[in-house]
Amino acid sequence: MKPSISFLISLFSYLFTHVAALPQLIAFEEHYLDPVVVNASTANAALYASQPSAIVSRLYDTSSTRLSNLANNTIYLQILSHGPVAYVPPSLATTANNNLHSIVQKSSQQKHTTAQHTRYAALALLPVSDPPAAAQELKRTVHHLGFPGALINNHDNGTFYDSPKYYPLFAAATELNVPLYLHPMYPTVSLSNLLYDGNYAPSVSVALGSKSFGWHANTGLHILRLFAAGVFDAYPTLKIVIGHMGEMLPFQLGRILDSEALLGTHERGLRQVWQENIWVTTSGMFTLAPIKAVLDVCPIEKVMFSVDYPFSTNEQGKGFMEELAGSGLVSDDELEMIGRGNAERLFGIKL
Repeated sequence: MKPSISFLISLFSYLFTHVAALPQLIAFEEHYLDPVVVNASTANAALYASQPSAIVSRLYDTSSTRLSNLANNTIYLQILSHGPVAYVPPSLATTANNNLHSIVQKSSQQKHTTAQHTRYAALALLPVSDPPAAAQELKRTVHHLGFPGALINNHDNGTFYDSPKYYPLFAAATELNVPLYLHPMYPTVSLSNLLYDGNYAPSVSVALGSKSFGWHANTGLHILRLFAAGVFDAYPTLKIVIGHMGEMLPFQLGRILDSEALLGTHERGLRQVWQENIWVTTSGMFTLAPIKAVLDVCPIEKVMFSVDYPFSTNEQGKGFMEELAGSGLVSDDELEMIGRGNAERLFGIKL
């Protein structure tokens, strides 16, 4: 029996309304480049020398072209953060953050033809190799520039942050009540030689150590190291954000919890720390399978939309949210929380 015309019209009307009614989105693993930072060292420049020219061009673009693309994809606030770099002395971080503040201010003053004003906010670039200076720069950018947090590399030239050396930065973030976004970084040469080089082209080694696997595995490992070292005991209200659907941890969490006793004795267990101190974004991953795992192990209040622009496109981000909206995995209220509400609460900002 064929469905009636009226039934099909009603069905298509429902589907169109449901898909079209995305919340206004906030994205915040969204990158740009400052030429002052990139040209400050050969190491910084080398990280982008092999990137496709179209990607590099988008990284340098913070003009109305980028803003229009955001608006076309229902993203009304993009929180910018500098692309990963290896060399960031305190003076360079200060210059970069001042430059970024000017970009944010300019976006707030521009006129757009969209119904809702599309604009930027910013996460600070920090000189993590000098933790006291990083703490001071974080305080300066929050108090004087209005930044709602910072994005930091997953390692400091090969060193993770579980050492007390980095505690001044964690203390500052806790005092300010702002999050630190722990973002993947290319492995050091020694780590790449050990884990990712093999009987294949050097380009394969780079891929395995970065987007294909290593970025995510090493960032997930970093969270476990922070827990094992007692960082969350020392700073129980520390807020850490990780991207890419939780950097492999949601899938692995059950097995880790089964062997949690091997990670030492702590004031709170890993499950509680995971639920209270860790936020997860969807950045760079646009299929439903990983978010099913995220929703199974994360409080809905800790799950947030992001794109990872320009390494992923805003069109991909919008398409994923439309698919999620029609999947039945989340309610309309939960979709709004993922799309913007949780980010508003975490960063203390409003669209």
